[in-house]
Amino acid sequence: MKQLKIGDLLIKVPVIQGGMGIGISRASLASAVSNAGGLGVISGINMGYDEEEFRKNPLATNLKALKKHIQKAKELCDNKPLGINLMVAMNFYEEHVKASIEAGIDLIISGAGLPVKLPKFTEGSNVKIAPIVSSTKACKLLLKMWDKKYSKTADMIVVEGPKAGGHLGFHEDELKDIDTIDYDGEFLGILKIAEEYGQKYNKDIPVIAAGGISTSSDVKKYIDMGASGVQVGTRFVATEECDADINFKNAYVNCKKEDIEIVKSPVGLPGRAIHNKFLEGLKTSKPKIDRCYNCMAACKPSITPYCISQALINAVNGDIDNALVFCGANAYKIDKIQTVKEVIDELTSEIL
Repeated sequence: MKQLKIGDLLIKVPVIQGGMGIGISRASLASAVSNAGGLGVISGINMGYDEEEFRKNPLATNLKALKKHIQKAKELCDNKPLGINLMVAMNFYEEHVKASIEAGIDLIISGAGLPVKLPKFTEGSNVKIAPIVSSTKACKLLLKMWDKKYSKTADMIVVEGPKAGGHLGFHEDELKDIDTIDYDGEFLGILKIAEEYGQKYNKDIPVIAAGGISTSSDVKKYIDMGASGVQVGTRFVATEECDADINFKNAYVNCKKEDIEIVKSPVGLPGRAIHNKFLEGLKTSKPKIDRCYNCMAACKPSITPYCISQALINAVNGDIDNALVFCGANAYKIDKIQTVKEVIDELTSEIL
């Protein structure tokens, strides 16, 4: 099995665990993935949701919790490489980037918008930076901007397709028929862009396939196409080490294909989630919003249909009937809870 190299970071198994928030991938899951040879990734959104001071001072509490979970994960995985996922769409993005660096994170993976200023925010550090893109157009635009403005390029590129979970980098109309989206063509185009900038900066830029990857044949397909690795989120939810409540994990185990739908997020991005009483109720009523956590830049509390933070906090805490349960397109294929090692062994069984 070819190892994944991200600059001077060496990942024995070319599997990156997708960052899932709120609270789905924190120290427990991320460290377990890194211990199993992959790259564990903490989700950086509302890290302090279960801390006592969260409701009074969410920003300070989140930054403190972010550092705590990075340091805890580093201890649990004996300082193996570890990443964090930070959404461009979040408020206080720069503060979260800098807090992650201070805590000793190795890699920042960033999507939900183009991380235009990420090189500026990481200047002077050794942290690796990896944008999440969904098209050759977005990739070319971003790397051209980084090159021109900061004389810097990506250390890794994650190419996220339309079958991913959570917020998606596609228009709602496109997601109504995802078979019309040529993900493989976009992926091959981004491989060429990565090679071009790799030559300019005299470095290898690994390109990672992501979105709907759930089987060993999926992994083999993209490795054979030229991917340096894959990013997998959904499969790691139904693991013993996942940080979420057992009710959240069982929502994946018990869901059917027809239960998975595209939803409109309050922050203006489409997403994919499991249908439940919460989504059904939104058709006729608006949940009461008793406070704003100031988490997403595009959210307007006065007109938002529901608080996405509260809906996701309910999810991680296991209150599934009152929750937004994000998932990937292939969540329905999961029929049991496994260990992280079992999932990684299954995913890599055809590339040994």
